[in-house]
Amino acid sequence: MRALICKEFGPYENLEVAEVDAPPLNEGFVQVDVKAAGVNFPDILLVEGKYQAQPPFPFIPGTECAGVVSELGKGAAGFKPGDRVIVATMLGGFAEQAVAPAAQVIPIPDAMSFEHAAAFTTIYGTSYHALKQRAKLQPGETVLVLGAAGGVGLATVQLAKAMGAKVIAAASSAEKLEIAREGGADELINYATEDLKARVREITANKGVDVVYDPVGGDYSEAALRATGWGGRYLVIGFAAGPIPKVPLNLALLNSRDILGVFWGAWAGRNPRENAQNMKELFDLYETGKIVPHISAAYPLDEFAKAFADIMERRVKGKVILTF
Repeated sequence: MRALICKEFGPYENLEVAEVDAPPLNEGFVQVDVKAAGVNFPDILLVEGKYQAQPPFPFIPGTECAGVVSELGKGAAGFKPGDRVIVATMLGGFAEQAVAPAAQVIPIPDAMSFEHAAAFTTIYGTSYHALKQRAKLQPGETVLVLGAAGGVGLATVQLAKAMGAKVIAAASSAEKLEIAREGGADELINYATEDLKARVREITANKGVDVVYDPVGGDYSEAALRATGWGGRYLVIGFAAGPIPKVPLNLALLNSRDILGVFWGAWAGRNPRENAQNMKELFDLYETGKIVPHISAAYPLDEFAKAFADIMERRVKGKVILTF
């Protein structure tokens, strides 16, 4: 099979597309013929050696893909050849075939395309867990979303609206903010040209927001934290801007704010039943049209570098995928 191979940590341009043996089909595992795979920022961190996990070489990156079940390992129950599924796995998604434990394979609705399925699990799984389990978002509350046109940002805009919240979308250009508006944002802030904290205070009549969703980090994190009101919840999702911000801890004391870390993958592994319920609810939202992945671009496997560059250069609006 053809696959994207990482032989050593370094720039993503060093990756190779090569013919390799299909991975072994162990007991309890499912083999899937891949049709599309989602590309995420952690995939790039992984191949550059900057992620918290560092697998042995050589390895195939790719945390999520979608396709058709082609074979079952001994004892793998709940699937049959021909089933349309998502594979949620730490490695192996950027290949013509992927294998994973049956527990990490998710049936997809008939109405969902492979492209949408490949773009679905990570962004909506992360964002829904953040809003539902971590922030405990309530109808009528206000959510500020940083990086609102990116994968998890746009997913959060859609989900927060579906959960009955008012959404303030913040991004770095008018084009990106238009994508967030189409996703359901009520208010827009261009933090490249506007004062983030001041605009939030203006929009909320000086009350501040109830929840901040921050996948960006960098220079805007402290301003966003300061823009939360009494009992505000600040969700730490990631650091797409690069630098990990250092914030004064007295900001948590003031206004009784909570700073909440969100590590959806680890939580899902520890709480499989709750995660399965989350995924069911997400598929229901998809089937009713309340959430829809926005595909910024789709590239064949041989053009993987274009997909990675789109993410690193912050051109992605929604999600970028690889097709097979």
